[in-house]
Amino acid sequence: MKVIFSTLVLLIGLTTVSFAQKGVLKFKEETHKFGKVPQGVPVTNEFVFTNTGTDPVVISNAAASCGCTTPTWTKTPVMPGKTGSVKATFNAATPGLFNKSVTISSNTEGGQVILYLNGEVVPKAAAAKPASK
Repeated sequence: MKVIFSTLVLLIGLTTVSFAQKGVLKFKEETHKFGKVPQGVPVTNEFVFTNTGTDPVVISNAAASCGCTTPTWTKTPVMPGKTGSVKATFNAATPGLFNKSVTISSNTEGGQVILYLNGEVVPKAAAAKPASK
């Protein structure tokens, strides 16, 4: 009898946990591919998300993987069914391939989401030489 009661209590507890839902960040995209970008021209992408959960979502931080990427984000609570965003600006200073990340910390179930920016910075065009006479 004790075994049956214990099993029943455990099943009820698991069922209750599975129905409890917090805020949930659902991004339209988690990776943005810029393709080729000109050297010396900062590029920005806005990652838009919807709170598909039942509680408000609050983003507490957005940390870039390097100093060449600057994130800004929705600072107010995002209510269920509403949208917010994280903008990430990459300073395209050095030629070559890039793959940068921005780690989003929030009060959601998983607590963190990682967003990615990638592409290739191409060198500035050579300065046009004046025609010789």
